[in-house]
Amino acid sequence: MKLLRVGTAGSERPALLDAEGTLRDLSGTVTDIDGALLADTAALDRIRAAAESGELPALDAAGLRVGPPVGGIGKVVCIGLNYHDHAAETGAATPAEPVVFFKAADTVVGPDDTVLVPRKSVKTDWEVELAVVIGRTARYLESDEEALAHVAGYAVAHDVSEREFQIERGGTWDKGKNCETFNPLGPWLVTADEVADPQDLSLKLWVNGELKQDGSTSQQIFPVAEVVRYVSQFMTLYPGDVINTGTPAGVAMGQPEPKPYLRAGDVVELEIAGLGRQRQELKGA
Repeated sequence: MKLLRVGTAGSERPALLDAEGTLRDLSGTVTDIDGALLADTAALDRIRAAAESGELPALDAAGLRVGPPVGGIGKVVCIGLNYHDHAAETGAATPAEPVVFFKAADTVVGPDDTVLVPRKSVKTDWEVELAVVIGRTARYLESDEEALAHVAGYAVAHDVSEREFQIERGGTWDKGKNCETFNPLGPWLVTADEVADPQDLSLKLWVNGELKQDGSTSQQIFPVAEVVRYVSQFMTLYPGDVINTGTPAGVAMGQPEPKPYLRAGDVVELEIAGLGRQRQELKGA
């Protein structure tokens, strides 16, 4: 299923995109697309049955904002330097273990919402990423099979980053990762049963119409299953938590001088095969 949330920010309602591309209203079936729903197999079965029966009312998508496909996110866990080509372009050694950092849940916005370039920013960068959404509480998982069984679905994420804040201002990466609007998510949460192989997905990103990133999850250093298993050794993952699994080569930081960092007025578009497309116009904060 392709689950999403539509409406004004803070007042989104649950919806489904059916096989014919029609937007369907789920508000009469469930209250939201959130961790509680994703952990409730009976509720998910009700959605499937309603979709198959054709009883869900259609929504007019014209002018309707698409919000983040998951509400009430508890945490956003991020994996850095997780593609061989991206590590190489930044001059970093291949990590022996996953590099883990966090984004606050309040950085998450809709897939087409405005992204704000922070005040005094000189190195705002782009990163298309596969997001994993957790569907079952995960602690100390032991195998890849167990890890994937805890995944509710997948989505497109844009891990916007301010490199000067992240790398040159001391401390951890968090200052360059948690600026307002720095994690567009969506348009859809595609349930895990519709993604045959999370290690066979193409990722692309354009800036002002120019292709900048063109990669595949097959190039991940630590595959999705290993990432979920690994993270569960250090923290409890709850339904609705999100893991951003890293970006392929092609970011501004990895390009020759003068590096083409983002500025107000730029337009970024990104997509992952089968998971949908995003478009953001950048403005100054």
